[in-house]
Amino acid sequence: MIKIVGLGPGSKDAITFGTLELLKNSSNVILRTEKHPTVKYLKEMGIKFQTYDEKYEKSESFDDVYNSIAEDIIKKYSKAEEIVYAVPGHPLVAEKSVEILLKLCKEQGIQAEVLPAVSFIDVVMERLQIDPVKGLKIIDAFDMKNQILDKRIGLIITQVYNKFIASDVKLALLEYYNDDTEICFIRAAGVKGMESIRTMPLYELDRQEDIDYLTSVYIPRDIENNKDFYDLLGIMDKLRSNEGCPWDREQTHESIKKAMIEESYEVVEAIEKNDDNAIIEELGDVLFQIVFHAQLGKEEGMYNINDVISGICNKMIYRHPHVFGDSNCETSSEVIKKWDEIKKDEQGLKSYTDELRHVPKILPSLMRADKVQRKAAKVGFDLDNIECAFNKVLEELSEVKCEYKGDKKDRILEEVGDLIFSVVNVARFLDIDSEFALNYTIDKFIKRFEYIENEAFNQKLKLEDMTLKQMNKLWDEVKSIKKDKIQ
Repeated sequence: MIKIVGLGPGSKDAITFGTLELLKNSSNVILRTEKHPTVKYLKEMGIKFQTYDEKYEKSESFDDVYNSIAEDIIKKYSKAEEIVYAVPGHPLVAEKSVEILLKLCKEQGIQAEVLPAVSFIDVVMERLQIDPVKGLKIIDAFDMKNQILDKRIGLIITQVYNKFIASDVKLALLEYYNDDTEICFIRAAGVKGMESIRTMPLYELDRQEDIDYLTSVYIPRDIENNKDFYDLLGIMDKLRSNEGCPWDREQTHESIKKAMIEESYEVVEAIEKNDDNAIIEELGDVLFQIVFHAQLGKEEGMYNINDVISGICNKMIYRHPHVFGDSNCETSSEVIKKWDEIKKDEQGLKSYTDELRHVPKILPSLMRADKVQRKAAKVGFDLDNIECAFNKVLEELSEVKCEYKGDKKDRILEEVGDLIFSVVNVARFLDIDSEFALNYTIDKFIKRFEYIENEAFNQKLKLEDMTLKQMNKLWDEVKSIKKDKIQ
């Protein structure tokens, strides 16, 4: 049998009687590491042992160390009747080598027994007077990227071995907590003469001089810390409750649908202004709209925010087989081609016409025209070159001229639409976003008009009293001014 024992957090008083008797009476004791305060006591008791410390020097990563240790124990066991494997703390708390070893034992039908032990978590809870019932999460410092932080429960981070790891931990925590969040720095908990427990702001974590393999960090429960996604869900729930806002309670999917479009455009505007603060604010407004619709779905019993999140996660995984599957795409063009194929199959589009019709009608018309043209162009239905696109604009302009004096509004509407559609074609050939180009011109028009109005005011003239010739003269003036002075 392979017996796995814990040496406790570091004090000899924390070693259980059963573990001590087993270590005394076994001739085949292996320690994961000799770097543990209790080991000095084992030597004083005359307990003989081997260690795996040399593997830390030879391996490239801790994962390699732990896998190598587990595999070696299995190999040694094939030549012995019993092995006692001893690790710091409790074998089942933040002990990767034991996790791997137990898995190998199960796969190979080897009997393994884990003896009771005192964990450093027990000592930390006692020293800091933590009640785990109120919520306590334990995270390995090496696994921070795979963990979800939650200010609603206490958090213990183990194995903060050195300043480099402490720095990584700090950066990960700062993505969620305020930089001045009060934390507890814990070193050698429960070891007399070595223990140091002190509070400090989070930003000072990696500045401590006594960080070593006995270091852990505790972040207390603090519901007033940075707001997170669950705060937003709570706010939305409160707004819709009987004690909430009368206006919010009255809203439906239909009544707020346009807000989603408006907020999305405001995000785009903030991006074009390169205003980070505005981007943060406007993205928040869009997120609020998403949460609002999810709340309505929840109240109707149809879906909730988890369905929304699960849906988009599954979609992104499904549409990126070259990332999450075994497909292979080397270039962006290959990715787009594969994406379109998957999307077409996913949405049940049977023909190219179906693809054109699937472009949302709610899109701004210039954007929709561009998307339809691009989809048609993928199968070769397109003008030969930009010169043809220019000629098409002239052709459509001529047709508008032929119709505009008539009284058939439907014909005029059709020809004007054809003219605009052909202009979008030119923009597409030039790789210009027609929606952006038109908005750019609108902004330019407004700024030039502002110049006209200001100059008229300076000349003590009112716009409504000026002739078109006078205004055009000012217009020509502003056109001659360098763009950087006007825009």
